[in-house]
Amino acid sequence: MSGHGIHVHGAHDHELEHRAHQGPGLAQYIAIFTATLATLGAVVGYNVAITLNQVMLYKNEAVLKKTEASNQWNYYQAKSSKGHLMELAVNLTSGKKSAEYKQQIARYEAEKKEIKLKAEALEAESQKANKMSEELMHPLHLTEQSMTLIQIAISLASITALTRKRWLLYVAGISASGSLLLWGMSYFA
Repeated sequence: MSGHGIHVHGAHDHELEHRAHQGPGLAQYIAIFTATLATLGAVVGYNVAITLNQVMLYKNEAVLKKTEASNQWNYYQAKSSKGHLMELAVNLTSGKKSAEYKQQIARYEAEKKEIKLKAEALEAESQKANKMSEELMHPLHLTEQSMTLIQIAISLASITALTRKRWLLYVAGISASGSLLLWGMSYFA
C-alpha cells in the first residue's frame, strides 16, 4: 500500500524518527563536555608534571650546592685546625723552625679566605635554587587543585548521564569553570 501514498510505521519507528528530528540529546552534550574536560585535564596534567619536575630540579640543585658548601666549610675547619697547630708549634719552638711555622700559618690563612669565599658562594647558590623551588610550589598547588576540579566535573557529568538529572551537569560546569579559574590564577601566582 505504500505505492498509494499510505505509509504505516510502528510505534518504535515513529519514536526514532521523532528523536532524530529533535537534535542532539543530553547524552551527546555530556559526551562532548566530558571529552573537552578530558582534553583540558591532559593539558593541566602535563603542566603539573612539568612544574613538578622543575620544583624537584631546583630542590636537588639546592641540596647539591648545600652539600658542596658543607664540604667547603669542613675544608675550612681543617685548615683552621692546622693553623692552630702551627700556632702551638710557633709557641713551642724558636728560630728557623718557628719562622717556617709562621709561613705555614700565613698560607693557611690565605687558603681559608679562598675557601670561605667559595663556601659562601655555594650557600648563596643553594639559597637561590631553594627559593626558585619554593616560588614554583604555589602555582603547582593551584594547578593541582584545578586538576581535582576537572576530575570532579567529569564524575558529575557521568552521574548526569546515568541519572538524567540536568542540575548535576550545571554543577559539573561550575566545577569546570572553577578549574579554569584556578589554572589561570596559577600563571599569575
